[in-house]
Amino acid sequence: MKVVDMEEGVKDINAAASPPAKSRITNQSRALVSIRLLQVLLLFLVLTLGISVVSIHMIKFFKIQDPVASSTTLVSMYDHEDVTLESFIRPPLNVWHTMDDSELLWRASMEPRRHVYPFKRVPKLAFMFLTKGPLPFAPLWEMFFKGHEGLYSIYVHALPNYRSDFEKSSVFYRRYIPSQAVAWGEMSMCEAERRLLANALLDISNEWFVLLSESCIPLRGFGFIYGYVSGSRYSFMGCADEEGPDGRGRYRNGMEPEITLSQWRKGSQWFEINRKLALEIVQDTTYYPKFKEFCKPPCYVDEHYFPTMLSMKHRIFLANRTLTWTDWSRGGAHPATFGKADVTETFLKNLPGAKACFYNDQKSPVCYLFARKFAPSALEPLLELAPKILGF
Repeated sequence: MKVVDMEEGVKDINAAASPPAKSRITNQSRALVSIRLLQVLLLFLVLTLGISVVSIHMIKFFKIQDPVASSTTLVSMYDHEDVTLESFIRPPLNVWHTMDDSELLWRASMEPRRHVYPFKRVPKLAFMFLTKGPLPFAPLWEMFFKGHEGLYSIYVHALPNYRSDFEKSSVFYRRYIPSQAVAWGEMSMCEAERRLLANALLDISNEWFVLLSESCIPLRGFGFIYGYVSGSRYSFMGCADEEGPDGRGRYRNGMEPEITLSQWRKGSQWFEINRKLALEIVQDTTYYPKFKEFCKPPCYVDEHYFPTMLSMKHRIFLANRTLTWTDWSRGGAHPATFGKADVTETFLKNLPGAKACFYNDQKSPVCYLFARKFAPSALEPLLELAPKILGF
């Protein structure tokens, strides 16, 4: 009995030490599942890597753009060239671009905070033409600009459907900026002027900005005008506190509190301002909504928006007069227009008028550098008399 018990004890011990067959099968199955799962994961990683490589090559081959980058027309100027100072300060040869107004005004409002330039900067005078389309006095202006390259730049805002046909040799070739429709006396007029300023500000060498129309002519040679503008301590914009229905009578109480009646000003649409004031205009988001909502005909916004805003913040920098002579003696909503029969040697000599004005706080006999309005028929006599009378 003892022997049997001992054998049975040995058997029991062996049985306890060896797991059942069913348990061994379960463990093997789990191991196989783990191996297969690991194989699937490795296969998935290989496929993902392969798809990524193929996608990169397809993007390069088909030049597919990043959807985030392609959602805007603002393209980095450094994508295809080394980042150098010249690439930043070099003005574009063609002023045409694909930016909308919000993008353009945002880009133009950027300005270096340091006042010392790390390069030889030659300040330029930007001539901004606000037109319907053609420039009938282009030959006269060509004569005016000749020989002064590097001291000026030109920007033309015409109706959107107008296409210019200037030859490559012309100073107006490719100087038409992206534009929008303009209505006389409405905010679209000031929006066009801001568009001109913003485009001109993209050239960091532009220091002074003159607004002209297609019916404007210069009254002096380029050298005289450049010296007159660059030597002035003031910008030339009217900002008169005018009584009556055509002055304070155009003010609306809805402009408060941003603009009060005592701050309301009036001036000529045609101005000359420096770079600092041009930046103030393009970056304004405070006064623009007020004028857009409340200054509508018979409130002519182009006579009030800029004069009021700049006089509120920078009155000491304004000469409170314009450089563009206009004849309002005949009355009405528009000034007198002069044609071929009006343009004589005597007429041009007397054109600026004899009334003295102040230049750098001193009396000066020279008050006007430009004049309007002239009909296209006046071009022929102007070309004949310009070298003798206007000093071209």
